[in-house]
Amino acid sequence: MAARLLLRSALRAATTCRAAPAPAPALARGMAAGGIPTDEEQATGLEKVIMAATKEGKDPYSMSTPKHYAGTKADPHIVPSITNKRVVGCVCEEDNTVIVWFWLHQGEAQRCPSCGAHYKLVPHELPH
Repeated sequence: MAARLLLRSALRAATTCRAAPAPAPALARGMAAGGIPTDEEQATGLEKVIMAATKEGKDPYSMSTPKHYAGTKADPHIVPSITNKRVVGCVCEEDNTVIVWFWLHQGEAQRCPSCGAHYKLVPHELPH
């Protein structure tokens, strides 16, 4: 009895599988029309402005790694500012835990009062 039941269910399953239509092919890129949009296509607003400026080689919001300066009088550390003075913090030694704070004024390069590194304030315009 059990053998007949198994045989019937196997035959029904085989005929059902043969009669079923072929499965639809899966979409290759995940979206029907044009695929997944790139970052440039999807960006809007300020993000789009930043991406366009980066393509042109500009750094509108100073997001890139800053350049390394020697800190000497001939090659001072450049400090951008939208005003004519700015507070600067100097970690004089690599393992030092104290920050030396001082005012930096526009004009000639100024020295850190503790270690003697030179800093120069340069005008900086905001991009917007």
